Amino acid sequence: MRAEDDDAGGGEFVGARLDAGLRAARFASPPSADEFAAAVEPRNAPAVFRGVVKDWTASSRWDPRRGGLDYLREKVGPDVDVEAMMSSTGHVLVPFSKFMNSCKSYLRCPNASSDSPKAQEILKEPASSEEGCSSSLESCDQVYLAQVSILNTENKERCSLEVLKEDIQEPTFLRGKPFSSINIWMNRAHLRSSTHYDPHHNLLCVVAGCKKVTLWPPSSSPYLYPMPVYGEASNHSSVSIEEPDYSRYTRARYMKEYSERVILNCGDALFIPEGWYHQVDSDDLTIAINFWWKSRIMNEILVDKEMNKMVQENSVSCSKGTTVCQPTDEESGGPEQLKQKQVNSDSSDKKDSPLQTLEPSTLQALYELISLVHNSAEMVSQNEITEPTSQDAYCKQSNGSKKIAADDSSLLEKDPIAKIILPLKPLELQSMLLAMARTFPRTLEALVLNMLGPIGAEILTRKFDEMDQQATKEQQSEFYKTFYSVFDDQYAAMDALLNGKEMFSFQVFQSVLRQYIGVHADRPK
Repeated sequence: MRAEDDDAGGGEFVGARLDAGLRAARFASPPSADEFAAAVEPRNAPAVFRGVVKDWTASSRWDPRRGGLDYLREKVGPDVDVEAMMSSTGHVLVPFSKFMNSCKSYLRCPNASSDSPKAQEILKEPASSEEGCSSSLESCDQVYLAQVSILNTENKERCSLEVLKEDIQEPTFLRGKPFSSINIWMNRAHLRSSTHYDPHHNLLCVVAGCKKVTLWPPSSSPYLYPMPVYGEASNHSSVSIEEPDYSRYTRARYMKEYSERVILNCGDALFIPEGWYHQVDSDDLTIAINFWWKSRIMNEILVDKEMNKMVQENSVSCSKGTTVCQPTDEESGGPEQLKQKQVNSDSSDKKDSPLQTLEPSTLQALYELISLVHNSAEMVSQNEITEPTSQDAYCKQSNGSKKIAADDSSLLEKDPIAKIILPLKPLELQSMLLAMARTFPRTLEALVLNMLGPIGAEILTRKFDEMDQQATKEQQSEFYKTFYSVFDDQYAAMDALLNGKEMFSFQVFQSVLRQYIGVHADRPK
């Protein structure tokens, strides 16, 4: 029996080691938009909303077992192509009407594969808009729609199913959210996704069928072994759900203990915060709609002075991991070494000198960051760092005894790293980090692993997102490959960033509780 077979058909569960503050909240009735914005979203933990989309037209008309396939085919029309996923070929352009026929074939013969004679008879359509599409569908055992846009603010040309927007409604508690996209997900046969996280907040709404969603907080990344950041699937886990290789991924044997599974039936919705890992099992002929939007927490904090009371006295200079990274002897000169290298670079070819390519303001920011790291290295002794008791522990103080201060402090004044990188444009920051990786690699490692606080982690990862929007895939790959190559353990670097983001979200939640209802939330253990 495979490791996960005993769970595939199981009910909801909560892992024994999942902190109570990270467990999914349950709502029998939807909250108001103000309640969601003040108490649900900033909590940075999942939330289940029962029956919140049951009144959608989609929930009553799209059910494949109640004529929904014919309804959808007629509503979309015969001339619309969609990008489908196939187990044999990956992405392929398929007429939507043909995919509906494929689902009808499966509905009539659920035990037959799509290359059976009966399935082929349904799939063959003389009036196909894509030659070869029929044969591709016929030879594929699994075909499904994944992230087909109904709305896409960044690329309106990708909205091939925009007509379906008439059958869904924006949930009242999401009113005013800046949606980046609204998508449809539909599978014919039972489907199991890989374990991954998304860079945006996500509301997953089931309008037909059933989904079982297993969730892990960002702090569980050491157990999930994220793929290399410079690869195409950097937000996916390396661990196979069906056949986990515990000899290779030794910590993965504990990942269930830090997870939670929720079951979504028709009409239910699940809020999945950005950065949360999730793996989804979908029953036959399941249809879902999801809303993606970027968290506005950072923007609101930076423009609202009243929210500049978020970071506690000791949220900076916390250590992540079991060792302190120190600059090498070559880098021990710190800022003075940087000045000397800049002087030396003046006489060299620009393409061979990363420092020479930096703008004066960017070079100044690099100088300030290196100063911070080297000044800190002089004060912190490696013996002061204690080993965490568990991989999912939050960022601790080097002496292991200080707690969050009772009084609030200024947002950026108490996080000098955040203060330095915030004014930099995304590509300026990218150039600076590349120069740092090539010239001061150990200093960069110390900066990320030993000094990056929650605000700094939040700003840095948001800058990464902005970089990705302005760069080609090749440029993205080259940047992340160079950036993460300086770390002896790239998983430790990824964990530092994710844990920092999670702590930032907790501090936002804590501040909101104090500001609106006068409650002080305890820090997760």
